[in-house]
Amino acid sequence: MKKYFYSHIIEIESIFVELDNLDLSDSQRKNLASLIDSNLHHTVLDAILEELPEQEKEVFIKHVQIADHDKIWDYLNEKADNIEDRIKTAAKQLKTKLHQDLEEAKKTR
Repeated sequence: MKKYFYSHIIEIESIFVELDNLDLSDSQRKNLASLIDSNLHHTVLDAILEELPEQEKEVFIKHVQIADHDKIWDYLNEKADNIEDRIKTAAKQLKTKLHQDLEEAKKTR
């Protein structure tokens, strides 16, 4: 998983451990891991953007593009209430769905 500004509050290793338990080629595993990482990133961004006023969204995206994690958190904590909880909730929902999908994939193989 890439290092994102939210990486310290979201545990996703359990998904990758389950992914390793599937009978996949290295290429398939890497592709799925990349898709999972991307899906998580978009889920987190979506959860944040839902909380920000319209005029603040562009500023947030600029901070993300620069990848200054401290600035991102300072900005989010100033502009959105309980943003860490919202990020954790969105990630937890996605993780639950991914775990279910991986369990289903194990059954069909």
